[in-house]
Amino acid sequence: MIDDEICTMAIKQETPPRAAGTIAFMHTELPHDDARRALGAGIADPFFSEALFDALPDVVFFVKDVECRYVVVNQTLVQRCGQRHKAALIGRTPAEVFARPFGQTYLAQDMAVLAGGSDIEDQLELHLYPNRDPGWCLTRKTALRDADGRIVGLTGVSRDLAMADKKNPAYRKVAAAVNLIHQEYGQPLQLAELARTAHMSVAQIERYFLRIFHLTPRQMIIQTRVEAASRLLKGTASVAEIAQACGYGDHSAFTRQFKATTGVTPTQYRQAVAGKGG
Repeated sequence: MIDDEICTMAIKQETPPRAAGTIAFMHTELPHDDARRALGAGIADPFFSEALFDALPDVVFFVKDVECRYVVVNQTLVQRCGQRHKAALIGRTPAEVFARPFGQTYLAQDMAVLAGGSDIEDQLELHLYPNRDPGWCLTRKTALRDADGRIVGLTGVSRDLAMADKKNPAYRKVAAAVNLIHQEYGQPLQLAELARTAHMSVAQIERYFLRIFHLTPRQMIIQTRVEAASRLLKGTASVAEIAQACGYGDHSAFTRQFKATTGVTPTQYRQAVAGKGG
């Protein structure tokens, strides 16, 4: 009640006198949507954000048309594709830019968004860069609509997953759970077990993981297992043996999870890192 009275008193206070030489501006209250539309109509370049994303080396940014062709890209994406200039990507689809079979996977993902399916939100993905080094990121894609609600394209970002600062006091609180994941990823791991290891509740450990790693505990388990599998796929072990070593008793479950994370099957990934992906 006291806070309400203070707020009311503050609202009733008179506007302080203007200093000499200052300019008075008319202030018009606009509903949020009206303000957005008014500002949007006054911006000459709707892709003004391109220059901002060019300054972010750990974020890939793009806009595509309904044919899945790149219309806007940032310099980070250009470099990740092994190119020097944006013109090498503009007007082309992912299938024309990325090596097989990754390009076809990204194209299918785009088509699903453009078809009116659900947007992609913070999907954990393992990308293979031109030098064939793997890199982890969280990807978001959303459809772009015109004034009538029709889908006219899509936009998206892929944000690199940086290493956590182990000196951070918050990291020390979950270090035991992280070590358990890294050491025992080949065994069944339950969220409740991780929480007990960190002396936290399930809700607490999920909050800490998101704050420190930008991942849920389940996503970290998947990341650790798929990362281990990607290393083993450079060797001669069979896919079934790798599945078993990485905590998947079911060979088909491993293949499904690996493809959901990398966009390709384990066999296709093995061919890609060997330089046989086309």
